[in-house]
Amino acid sequence: MNQYPPVTVEVEIERLLPGGVGLAHAEGLTLFVSLVAPGDIVRVQIDRLKGKVAFASVLEVIKPSPVRVEPPCPYFGRCGGCDFQQLNYEAQLQAKVEIIRDCLHRIANIADLPEIAIRPSPKQWQYRTRANWQFDQQTRHLGYFEAGSHRVCDVEVCAVLAPNLQSALEDLRAQIRNDSIPIAAKNVEVVAGDEGVSMAPSWAGFETKSVSRRIGDETYHFGADAFFQVNHELLVPLIQEATRNARGAFAMDLYCGVGLFTVPLARCFQRIVGVESNPTSARFAQLNLQNAQLESARIITARVAEWLNGQSLEFEAVDFLLLDPPRAGAENSVIKGILARCPGQISYVSCDPATLARDLKKLLAAGYFLDSVAAFDMFPQTHHVETVVRLAT
Repeated sequence: MNQYPPVTVEVEIERLLPGGVGLAHAEGLTLFVSLVAPGDIVRVQIDRLKGKVAFASVLEVIKPSPVRVEPPCPYFGRCGGCDFQQLNYEAQLQAKVEIIRDCLHRIANIADLPEIAIRPSPKQWQYRTRANWQFDQQTRHLGYFEAGSHRVCDVEVCAVLAPNLQSALEDLRAQIRNDSIPIAAKNVEVVAGDEGVSMAPSWAGFETKSVSRRIGDETYHFGADAFFQVNHELLVPLIQEATRNARGAFAMDLYCGVGLFTVPLARCFQRIVGVESNPTSARFAQLNLQNAQLESARIITARVAEWLNGQSLEFEAVDFLLLDPPRAGAENSVIKGILARCPGQISYVSCDPATLARDLKKLLAAGYFLDSVAAFDMFPQTHHVETVVRLAT
């Protein structure tokens, strides 16, 4: 064994880990390698060393894995947006299931996991109806951050953008080239609805306006300044799984956003409370409930932890509780607040298997059991995956 690792080394990628990196071993080191496929034999360069763990990047694919494909995007490897384009679609789906299983087993200490089925996306490309673009005022580049940096990768065509967002990107780029817009925004949120494109901040002729989208039997209003899921093609089955068999007198929807789950739940419960800290999202949630003529629901604009801990424990029994927190997961105080109310059923919707597993460990230790796990490929060409876990007492 070498005392110091070589600058380059040849390795075989064993599997993909949470975060989308490949696992390999060489020279007494555990290597994490980006943008690889399981079964690849590659020559890698060690970029960073931390004890016996090395972070590496590919210099050469010596023998490609059977599941490796040629990434179609010319920005692949430089743009930080997509990190699974080197995998065929079946391999992407399999890797995501294994990432979920790894997190639930290793972090949540769940020994016997149920079968995890993953729902593929009807569209593997041109599915994103929401994007966050970066603008470099000096270089006048518009696109996404390069991987691991704050340099802006100047993107002309994004292969995962919905067509109307791609058109908006092209319009902005044309105006930037013609110097016909003031240098204003550094970060642009953009979302597509049935009425066109909403952009925040309003920029270059695009307004931060309300748009809507029909999802199943419901219509949702939202805008660029309020979060809404990026892949509308999977929202009907996602909602069905998250609210499956939900009936009763009272329900809670925590981190409710614009009411994606609140609206259908309001049809199944005598009363429901949705809690959302973003005032714009909360206003859209209230609007969506009003338009659906659902008067049994109440939207609270507050941080979830502060609201839960500010309520009396004599609050009526909670039959069903749904939470859909941001990528960082639920705060400790939120988990404690949930457990204090002993909901009969819990539906946890998550876009990060690691923080999901961390929170599940606490809920399971308090006496809940795992009823089901379902995955949805909301983010093709990336390692990200949406998971719905159902818990019962």
